[in-house]
Amino acid sequence: MDVYEAVDSRRAVRAFSDEPVLKEKLERVLTAATRAPSSGNLQPWRVYVVTGEPLAELKRRATARALAGDLGDEREYPMYPAELASPYLDRFSAAATQRYEALGIERDDPDRPKKIAVLNSEAFGAPVVLFCYLDRTMGPGQWGDAGMYLQTVMLLLRAEGLHSCPQVMWTMYRKTVSQTVGAADGLVLFCGVSVGYEKEGVPRLRTGRADMTETVSFIGV
Repeated sequence: MDVYEAVDSRRAVRAFSDEPVLKEKLERVLTAATRAPSSGNLQPWRVYVVTGEPLAELKRRATARALAGDLGDEREYPMYPAELASPYLDRFSAAATQRYEALGIERDDPDRPKKIAVLNSEAFGAPVVLFCYLDRTMGPGQWGDAGMYLQTVMLLLRAEGLHSCPQVMWTMYRKTVSQTVGAADGLVLFCGVSVGYEKEGVPRLRTGRADMTETVSFIGV
Protein backbone atom coordinates (compact mmCIF):
# COMPACT_ATOMS: atom_id res chain seq x y z
CA MET A 1 0.00 0.00 0.00
CA ASP A 2 1.54 3.32 -1.05
CA VAL A 3 1.24 6.52 0.97
CA TYR A 4 -1.57 7.99 -1.14
CA GLU A 5 -3.65 4.85 -0.75
CA ALA A 6 -3.03 4.79 3.00
CA VAL A 7 -4.15 8.41 3.34
CA ASP A 8 -7.23 7.89 1.16
CA SER A 9 -8.31 4.70 2.93
CA ARG A 10 -7.72 5.98 6.47
CA ARG A 11 -10.96 6.89 8.21
CA ALA A 12 -12.39 6.71 11.70
CA VAL A 13 -13.88 3.21 11.80
CA ARG A 14 -16.63 2.77 14.39
CA ALA A 15 -17.31 -0.95 14.08
CA PHE A 16 -14.47 -3.40 14.71
CA SER A 17 -14.43 -7.19 14.57
CA ASP A 18 -13.16 -9.22 17.51
CA GLU A 19 -10.29 -10.62 15.42
CA PRO A 20 -7.14 -10.28 17.53
CA VAL A 21 -4.30 -8.05 16.40
CA LEU A 22 -0.85 -9.63 16.48
CA LYS A 23 1.58 -7.94 18.85
CA GLU A 24 4.24 -8.19 16.14
CA LYS A 25 2.17 -5.92 13.88
CA LEU A 26 1.72 -3.33 16.60
CA GLU A 27 5.41 -3.41 17.43
CA ARG A 28 6.29 -2.97 13.74
CA VAL A 29 3.96 0.03 13.43
CA LEU A 30 5.06 1.71 16.64
CA THR A 31 8.74 1.15 15.88
CA ALA A 32 8.38 2.75 12.45
CA ALA A 33 6.34 5.62 13.94
CA THR A 34 9.32 6.72 16.02
CA ARG A 35 10.45 8.46 12.83
CA ALA A 36 7.50 10.88 13.05
CA PRO A 37 8.41 14.61 13.10
CA SER A 38 9.30 16.01 16.49
CA SER A 39 10.44 19.58 17.10
CA GLY A 40 13.81 19.53 18.83
CA ASN A 41 13.57 15.72 18.78
CA LEU A 42 11.73 15.84 22.12
CA GLN A 43 9.45 12.93 21.15
CA PRO A 44 7.03 14.09 23.87
CA TRP A 45 4.49 11.27 23.54
CA ARG A 46 4.09 8.36 25.96
CA VAL A 47 1.92 5.55 24.63
CA TYR A 48 0.23 2.68 26.47
CA VAL A 49 -1.07 -0.25 24.40
CA VAL A 50 -4.01 -1.93 26.13
CA THR A 51 -5.61 -5.19 25.03
CA GLY A 52 -6.93 -8.47 26.44
CA GLU A 53 -8.49 -8.59 29.88
CA PRO A 54 -7.14 -5.18 31.00
CA LEU A 55 -8.95 -3.57 28.06
CA ALA A 56 -12.11 -5.60 28.69
CA GLU A 57 -12.15 -4.41 32.30
CA LEU A 58 -11.51 -0.81 31.26
CA LYS A 59 -14.41 -1.00 28.80
CA ARG A 60 -16.69 -2.41 31.52
CA ARG A 61 -15.81 0.35 33.94
CA ALA A 62 -16.10 3.14 31.37
CA THR A 63 -19.39 1.76 30.03
CA ALA A 64 -20.81 1.56 33.54
CA ARG A 65 -20.00 5.23 34.01
CA ALA A 66 -21.65 6.09 30.69
CA LEU A 67 -24.80 4.10 31.49
CA ALA A 68 -25.03 5.81 34.87
CA GLY A 69 -25.13 9.18 33.13
CA ASP A 70 -21.71 10.12 34.51
CA LEU A 71 -20.66 13.38 32.81
CA GLY A 72 -17.03 12.40 33.14
CA ASP A 73 -13.93 13.76 34.80
CA GLU A 74 -13.09 17.44 34.66
CA ARG A 75 -11.45 18.14 31.34
CA GLU A 76 -7.76 19.02 31.36
CA TYR A 77 -7.98 20.69 27.98
CA PRO A 78 -10.92 21.78 25.78
CA MET A 79 -11.87 19.46 22.94
CA TYR A 80 -13.12 22.40 20.85
CA PRO A 81 -13.13 26.19 21.20
CA ALA A 82 -15.99 27.55 23.28
CA GLU A 83 -17.35 29.42 20.26
CA LEU A 84 -17.28 27.73 16.86
CA ALA A 85 -18.21 29.92 13.90
CA SER A 86 -18.72 29.17 10.23
CA PRO A 87 -17.24 27.31 8.39
CA TYR A 88 -16.01 25.19 11.31
CA LEU A 89 -19.39 24.84 12.99
CA ASP A 90 -20.98 23.88 9.67
CA ARG A 91 -18.42 21.12 9.10
CA PHE A 92 -18.77 19.88 12.67
CA SER A 93 -22.57 19.71 12.54
CA ALA A 94 -22.67 17.95 9.17
CA ALA A 95 -20.12 15.36 10.25
CA ALA A 96 -21.88 14.67 13.57
CA THR A 97 -25.20 14.12 11.82
CA GLN A 98 -23.66 11.73 9.29
CA ARG A 99 -21.67 9.86 11.90
CA TYR A 100 -24.41 9.01 14.34
CA GLU A 101 -27.13 8.41 11.77
CA ALA A 102 -24.81 5.75 10.34
CA LEU A 103 -24.70 4.21 13.82
CA GLY A 104 -28.50 4.28 14.07
CA ILE A 105 -28.70 7.16 16.55
CA GLU A 106 -31.14 9.87 15.52
CA ARG A 107 -30.34 13.50 16.30
CA ASP A 108 -33.59 14.01 18.25
CA ASP A 109 -33.21 10.81 20.31
CA PRO A 110 -33.40 11.91 23.99
CA ASP A 111 -30.93 9.16 24.90
CA ARG A 112 -28.50 10.22 22.17
CA PRO A 113 -25.70 11.47 24.50
CA LYS A 114 -25.79 8.29 26.58
CA LYS A 115 -25.85 6.02 23.52
CA ILE A 116 -22.91 7.87 22.01
CA ALA A 117 -20.98 7.63 25.28
CA VAL A 118 -21.60 3.88 25.52
CA LEU A 119 -20.46 3.22 21.94
CA ASN A 120 -17.30 5.22 22.58
CA SER A 121 -16.58 3.60 25.94
CA GLU A 122 -16.75 0.20 24.26
CA ALA A 123 -14.13 1.45 21.76
CA PHE A 124 -16.56 0.37 19.04
CA GLY A 125 -15.57 -3.22 19.71
CA ALA A 126 -11.86 -2.71 19.01
CA PRO A 127 -9.53 -5.33 20.55
CA VAL A 128 -6.74 -2.80 21.06
CA VAL A 129 -6.65 0.80 22.29
CA LEU A 130 -3.56 2.99 22.29
CA PHE A 131 -3.54 5.74 24.91
CA CYS A 132 -1.32 8.72 24.12
CA TYR A 133 -0.11 10.94 26.96
CA LEU A 134 2.11 14.00 27.14
CA ASP A 135 4.13 15.44 29.99
CA ARG A 136 2.22 18.30 31.62
CA THR A 137 5.16 20.64 31.10
CA MET A 138 4.80 20.44 27.31
CA GLY A 139 3.32 23.29 25.28
CA PRO A 140 1.32 23.70 22.05
CA GLY A 141 4.28 22.77 19.87
CA GLN A 142 4.59 19.37 21.50
CA TRP A 143 0.83 18.78 21.25
CA GLY A 144 1.26 19.37 17.53
CA ASP A 145 4.09 16.84 17.52
CA ALA A 146 1.80 14.28 19.17
CA GLY A 147 -0.79 14.84 16.45
CA MET A 148 1.79 14.21 13.73
CA TYR A 149 2.96 11.10 15.57
CA LEU A 150 -0.57 9.68 15.82
CA GLN A 151 -1.27 10.38 12.14
CA THR A 152 1.91 8.49 11.31
CA VAL A 153 0.72 5.59 13.47
CA MET A 154 -2.71 5.53 11.82
CA LEU A 155 -1.25 5.50 8.30
CA LEU A 156 1.15 2.69 9.22
CA LEU A 157 -1.80 0.74 10.62
CA ARG A 158 -3.42 0.95 7.19
CA ALA A 159 -0.26 -0.50 5.67
CA GLU A 160 -0.80 -3.50 7.98
CA GLY A 161 -4.43 -3.87 6.89
CA LEU A 162 -5.71 -2.42 10.16
CA HIS A 163 -8.11 0.43 10.85
CA SER A 164 -8.32 2.92 13.69
CA CYS A 165 -10.49 5.54 15.36
CA PRO A 166 -8.96 8.39 17.37
CA GLN A 167 -11.11 9.10 20.44
CA VAL A 168 -10.68 12.22 22.53
CA MET A 169 -13.71 10.89 24.43
CA TRP A 170 -11.39 8.85 26.64
CA THR A 171 -10.30 12.07 28.34
CA MET A 172 -13.80 12.13 29.89
CA TYR A 173 -12.82 8.97 31.77
CA ARG A 174 -9.16 9.84 32.20
CA LYS A 175 -9.05 8.74 35.84
CA THR A 176 -10.37 5.29 34.94
CA VAL A 177 -7.85 5.04 32.09
CA SER A 178 -5.01 6.17 34.33
CA GLN A 179 -5.86 3.50 36.89
CA THR A 180 -5.64 0.88 34.14
CA VAL A 181 -2.37 1.98 32.53
CA GLY A 182 -0.67 3.33 35.64
CA ALA A 183 0.12 6.72 34.10
CA ALA A 184 2.03 9.08 36.37
CA ASP A 185 0.38 12.25 37.68
CA GLY A 186 2.80 14.28 35.58
CA LEU A 187 1.18 13.01 32.36
CA VAL A 188 -1.97 14.31 30.67
CA LEU A 189 -4.10 12.07 28.46
CA PHE A 190 -4.24 13.41 24.90
CA CYS A 191 -6.54 10.76 23.42
CA GLY A 192 -7.12 7.08 22.83
CA VAL A 193 -6.88 5.36 19.43
CA SER A 194 -8.98 2.24 18.90
CA VAL A 195 -7.29 -0.31 16.63
CA GLY A 196 -8.45 -3.45 14.89
CA TYR A 197 -9.96 -5.01 11.79
CA GLU A 198 -13.13 -3.52 10.38
CA LYS A 199 -16.31 -5.47 11.06
CA GLU A 200 -17.88 -6.89 7.92
CA GLY A 201 -21.41 -5.99 6.89
CA VAL A 202 -21.48 -2.61 8.63
CA PRO A 203 -22.22 0.49 6.51
CA ARG A 204 -19.04 2.41 5.80
CA LEU A 205 -19.05 6.12 6.52
CA ARG A 206 -16.72 8.66 4.97
CA THR A 207 -17.43 12.18 6.16
CA GLY A 208 -16.97 14.90 3.58
CA ARG A 209 -13.93 17.14 3.43
CA ALA A 210 -13.64 20.77 2.44
CA ASP A 211 -12.32 21.30 -1.06
CA MET A 212 -8.59 21.93 -1.11
CA THR A 213 -9.18 25.47 -2.41
CA GLU A 214 -11.05 26.33 0.81
CA THR A 215 -8.04 25.66 3.00
CA VAL A 216 -4.98 26.15 0.78
CA SER A 217 -3.55 29.27 -0.87
CA PHE A 218 -0.66 29.16 -3.32
CA ILE A 219 1.65 32.17 -3.13
CA GLY A 220 4.12 32.80 -5.92
CA VAL A 221 3.06 29.79 -8.00
